[in-house]
Amino acid sequence: MSLARRCSRTACGRPAVNTLTYVYADQTAVLGPLATYAEPHAYDLCEVHSERLSAPRGWEVLRLAPDPKAQGPSSDDLLALADAVREAARPAPAPVPLHSTDDATRGAKRGHLRVLTPTD
Repeated sequence: MSLARRCSRTACGRPAVNTLTYVYADQTAVLGPLATYAEPHAYDLCEVHSERLSAPRGWEVLRLAPDPKAQGPSSDDLLALADAVREAARPAPAPVPLHSTDDATRGAKRGHLRVLTPTD
């Protein structure tokens, strides 16, 4: 199974390169770079269908050019990835026992929670 998104047009199997959204209040169709995530109310289009796009009469088509600086990972993306790797590498905290028969901990508060045992 391919992870690349495909064109939303029927019977088109080409890879998507742009995302089309509609702003109904402004009667505008906005065609921009491929969105990071597939949205249910947006349409991913291949290069061919992006070039052929037309809007209903009275509507405006707004074509947004991709930002050349946004191509590829940014330093913010790399820092976020490094932070995620560090977080995943941290050892998990020791689990807190849910039930204890020790009278010293019976009904003890842990933060905003209270440990209850079946005899409480």
